[in-house]
Amino acid sequence: MTAANFLEAKNLRVGYGGRPVLENFNVSLGYNEVLCLIGHNGAGKSTLLKALFGLVPLAEGTITLEGNTIAKPDPRGMNAASIAMVPEGRGVFPGLTVAEIMRLGFWANGIPAGEQAARLEWVMSVLPMIKKFYMQRAGTLSGGQQQMVSLGRALLGQPRCLLLDEPSIGLAPKLFQDLAGPLRALQQERKMSILIVEQNIREALKISDRVIVMKSGQLIREGTPEAFSNNADLMELY
Repeated sequence: MTAANFLEAKNLRVGYGGRPVLENFNVSLGYNEVLCLIGHNGAGKSTLLKALFGLVPLAEGTITLEGNTIAKPDPRGMNAASIAMVPEGRGVFPGLTVAEIMRLGFWANGIPAGEQAARLEWVMSVLPMIKKFYMQRAGTLSGGQQQMVSLGRALLGQPRCLLLDEPSIGLAPKLFQDLAGPLRALQQERKMSILIVEQNIREALKISDRVIVMKSGQLIREGTPEAFSNNADLMELY
């Protein structure tokens, strides 16, 4: 029997220093779905992604992956389960070249040496711009280029699920469009599940199947992208 959702969190209680950010929080991500998570700063969006990936421990609640409960999520286990996370701020090492960062990605994903060239070629086919700065140090790249590197590193493992934490931060709208288009095409081709936290709501809605809104650690509204097309409605939510 196939689980109804790829990833699901039930009754989560997560916080820092004993103070909850999320409490009794429930969310699900379907198979082959792009779910956009929006809300004001401090709403708990990034905390949710970190909890799902195992970067922040759960005080209460459960996370299930394809119907199987994960008692204590951790990044290595989630990565092995074909889930990749692209953190806010890109998370690239400025002193390393793009080539070196990709080699770290091979190691982190356990990709055998004999498969690495083909895997890198596949990533380059998705994000061909990386070829132009492959030998440059990440610290010399623009924000958009660094975001491509971060996404490319995450894609090396050919994940079934991507958790994206504000990929447009610091980027001009056109640069985010340059990333979002190929990402949506890839998602549809490979039937990936994507949970994207995003402040650039207009562009994020264009690539999403469903939208949820958070406020002060609670889910306050859910719907299709079309349901959030009204500027006045969006302003009320913020």
